[in-house]
Amino acid sequence: MSAWPELDPARDTGTWTLLHLAAQMLGKLRVAHAAWVNHGWHVALQPAVNGLSMAPIAVPGGRFALSLDLCDHQLRLALSDGRSDSIPLAQPSIAELHAGLVAMLERHGLPSRFHGAPNELPDAIPFAEDRRPVDYRPESAERLRDALAAIVPVFEQFRAGFAGKVSPVHFWWGSFDLAVTRFSGRPAPEHPGGVPGLPDRITREAYSHEVSSAGFWPGGAFGADPIFYSYAYPSPAGFAEASVTAGRFDQALGEFVLGYDEVRQAADPATILLEFLQSTYAAAADLAGWDRPTLERDPVAP
Repeated sequence: MSAWPELDPARDTGTWTLLHLAAQMLGKLRVAHAAWVNHGWHVALQPAVNGLSMAPIAVPGGRFALSLDLCDHQLRLALSDGRSDSIPLAQPSIAELHAGLVAMLERHGLPSRFHGAPNELPDAIPFAEDRRPVDYRPESAERLRDALAAIVPVFEQFRAGFAGKVSPVHFWWGSFDLAVTRFSGRPAPEHPGGVPGLPDRITREAYSHEVSSAGFWPGGAFGADPIFYSYAYPSPAGFAEASVTAGRFDQALGEFVLGYDEVRQAADPATILLEFLQSTYAAAADLAGWDRPTLERDPVAP
């Protein structure tokens, strides 16, 4: 399989829909049972060698964690005492995946309570009630896994070039996207909120300070074409007209976008992606007057 596999929404959306909703269950479990960290970084999933994993949750006597294994196609449970368990990702419906997860947690005496409805999705059906048939294809999950394996190192290289406050390279389960966010260090105007399916208090805390944020959105349950994106909050004057090395400004989204296929088919995918990340950040930082000499660094060991 190519290091930058083909991603086809017409073929893969059924699988990504299940993974999107499964990822939400894992993230919501941490929302319910872990201390809140600034900007919600603690609830994001982490790219792993075999898929996506959540950070551990503390329980009396130890910790446990869950992961989406896109090699063996299992929703896996690991406990700090060495116990493990799993259920297949390929389930007839989201309701049965949800029931299997809850039963697995309770089997091991672990907390199983979490918010029962998806976020950031239109007309969301509670997990326990979503009995629509699901088409899970292992090869589609593996293509997403391999795409992330190619993309994450580029994002990590980009992240390493910043000495200021910067998020991990992490995976947001609400919108189902890989992201990394740089901060200027200055407070931002209060965000107006209004993000569908996301409480305004969460949005406003996430955007409490000026940011330049970039990511990869495979489309998830939306069935859209996979894209890379880059935006700023607040968006400085002239940002939409800024000259960047790749991609274009999407007026509807209010951000720069670059098609995954354009990157995949390039002679050097990693280079064109890194140039997109760097040039869109530079446009935002220059127009907003960030202290770039102080905030940036050479991405090398001291």
